Amino acid sequence: MTMTMTRRQLLKTGGAVLVGFSMQGLIPKVLAADLPEIGQTPKDFSQQNAWLAIDGNGRVTVFSGHVELGTGVETALTQMSADELDVPFDAVCIVQGDTYLTPDQGPTWGSLSIEAAGLQLRKAAACARRTLLEGAATKLNVPVADLHVKDGVISGNGKQLSYAELVVGSRNVLDVVFDDKVPLKQANAFQIVGKSIPRVDIPGKVTGEFMYMQDFRLPGMLHGRVVRPAGIQASLKSVDDSEAKKVEGFVQTVVKGDFVGVVANTEWGAIKAMEAVKCEWSDWNGLPAMDKVYDVVKKTPIKQTLISKKVGDAGQALSTAAKKISATYEYPVQTHGSIGPSCSVADVRGDKVLIWSASQATHWLQRQMAAMLNMKLEQIRIIYLEGAGCYGRNGHEDASADAVVLSQAVGRPVRVQWMRQDEHGWDPKSPPYVADLQAGLDDQGNVVAWDFVTWLPNWGAKSEVPLLARSLQEGLAGVQNADNMMPGNMQSDAYPPYEFPNLLSTVQKVDTTPFRPSWLRGPGRMQNTFANECFMDELAAAAGADPVEFRLKYLKDQRGIACIKACTDKAGWDTRPSPREDIGSGVVKGRGFTYVFYDNKRTYVSAVCEVEVDLDSGKVHVTRFVISHDCGLIINPDGTKAQIEGCVVQTLSRTLMEEMKWDESHITSLDWGSYPIITFPEIPKIDIVLINRPDQPAWGAGEPACAVIPSSLSNAIFDATGGRVRTAPFTPERVKKALETAPSAMRATT
Repeated sequence: MTMTMTRRQLLKTGGAVLVGFSMQGLIPKVLAADLPEIGQTPKDFSQQNAWLAIDGNGRVTVFSGHVELGTGVETALTQMSADELDVPFDAVCIVQGDTYLTPDQGPTWGSLSIEAAGLQLRKAAACARRTLLEGAATKLNVPVADLHVKDGVISGNGKQLSYAELVVGSRNVLDVVFDDKVPLKQANAFQIVGKSIPRVDIPGKVTGEFMYMQDFRLPGMLHGRVVRPAGIQASLKSVDDSEAKKVEGFVQTVVKGDFVGVVANTEWGAIKAMEAVKCEWSDWNGLPAMDKVYDVVKKTPIKQTLISKKVGDAGQALSTAAKKISATYEYPVQTHGSIGPSCSVADVRGDKVLIWSASQATHWLQRQMAAMLNMKLEQIRIIYLEGAGCYGRNGHEDASADAVVLSQAVGRPVRVQWMRQDEHGWDPKSPPYVADLQAGLDDQGNVVAWDFVTWLPNWGAKSEVPLLARSLQEGLAGVQNADNMMPGNMQSDAYPPYEFPNLLSTVQKVDTTPFRPSWLRGPGRMQNTFANECFMDELAAAAGADPVEFRLKYLKDQRGIACIKACTDKAGWDTRPSPREDIGSGVVKGRGFTYVFYDNKRTYVSAVCEVEVDLDSGKVHVTRFVISHDCGLIINPDGTKAQIEGCVVQTLSRTLMEEMKWDESHITSLDWGSYPIITFPEIPKIDIVLINRPDQPAWGAGEPACAVIPSSLSNAIFDATGGRVRTAPFTPERVKKALETAPSAMRATT
């Protein structure tokens, strides 16, 4: 089903026409010609009515800059808005990510949708509720204090008035200033928040009625594909499209700098034309050898040194410690691995641009498009349509840029859907990670010094990952420098949550990295926690202490302590030092523990991992994870559990098997055979303990549990075998190598 909308209808801030935007299957069919005039005043989000609209039937439309990425955030934001406004859950719908209609709340990332964007929507709903109560008090001649609201109906002193009647009676009733200090509901007044309401998007996805980005079509739309360079930084020398012109439905070859694309009437025609184009590229072989990449990272020139935390004098304390322990941890280059390919449709008509995109950051993408096209923001509108899960900044934005370049060249709407080799070979990557740690223990096994250093790509003033299409046009594809990299806030959790007398955590921000970097679920937090929590386990082993008791000795945060105890109680933790004494032979079992306070400021997570390791083959089988999770106020318990389960499954895949491969010129892991991911039979049992704190702020759940998976698994392997795996992924070959060096796994010196 398609909904056609006029420009006049789009300009309305209230009414059923806007409600239709977020209903299942109703996708706005709007061409670039329908965009507002250049210079027209955009919505003013300092005003309440820009955030929320109510129509004459009592239907509520909420405008959210954060979007549904398959995480259930649409349902949770609906719960928060409905509860704060005191209307039924079914009366609310969300318009998501449309740059013309929604506020710029930043990207949908970092587990911030509930914590930040959700809080803003609660405030918008609270402002509306307060304004409506004041309006009803005047109309009913009843003091506000004597009024109460249920299901959008205001009652008091035997009188009542619905929100719908108020809106119809006064179209400007919500024309008030957005109040960031508006009082919010107390937890004991919640009616919808805290309940496991089924996700609103699932029925349509199950039946096939839901329209994904990949399903979207426009009348007269063409199809495009891009011919990729032979090497990441290879330059175009010549193009021969004579054979492509013979393909049925061929429309045009588009060449701009190193960007080479084809447009055809059908998708198959575009694919065949792409394959028929013959390009000559310069030789480029500048990638580091895979087995040297971590050394290369550590030798990369340093742009800036960041001291994440400093307590006492770690260097002096290390020099006099009774026992010194050191270790290096490495985590590989990984792709986002979206199973559905990135896709976008663009319609560029002169000075107006309309883009349908699955971007998690539509407002950021709007700015990037304006810069690429040398246009003003108001000349570009991006409409969000949900695509495959991105898990960070994947190829969605780049597919949009490809479509824009091609549409601008042919003057018609163009759809671009990436091929698998585009996705694996050219989406931004999670960069290679390495960290060196040293610690000192005294004669009683107490930690007297902790020293951590890691090397991460510099992130400058720019927040966005460079668009591949623009980089190709400018001859800068594959060129990373200190000013154009955005890997995500990877410095987070660079220091452990424990209190030591002497601690130094250093982040070296380096000038470049082999591949275009971007954030991938739990960026930096996962890798830093992998290093910190494995090393904490090594210290516990060196001290002859139980891993959990050793951590509790240095943890003062009572919520953190409660989280740890909830996890170990559920797991039936066997209190003893690691590794176990009766290792035996054949298939052996072990358990490992990890704790994190995500970002060192929000969401507590603990994990117990149980494994079986085949000593002969090195194969690891994870049998069970127990996760305790404290994210404060829980909006939707089932949704929270689903997010935790997703964190466990995806990060287990990343830790056991995912690693990009490359030669001197380009990525070679271009399919699922060369970049395997976890399968259903390999998924362990997952037990979850939710710690609900209704009196505390709501924090995120989309990423924090990712942080505890690699280290708890490594610690479990150590407990089972005595061998320490410090380089991911934990392939059978790496496990076997760790077993060979098990007697010296702790590398302790006195």
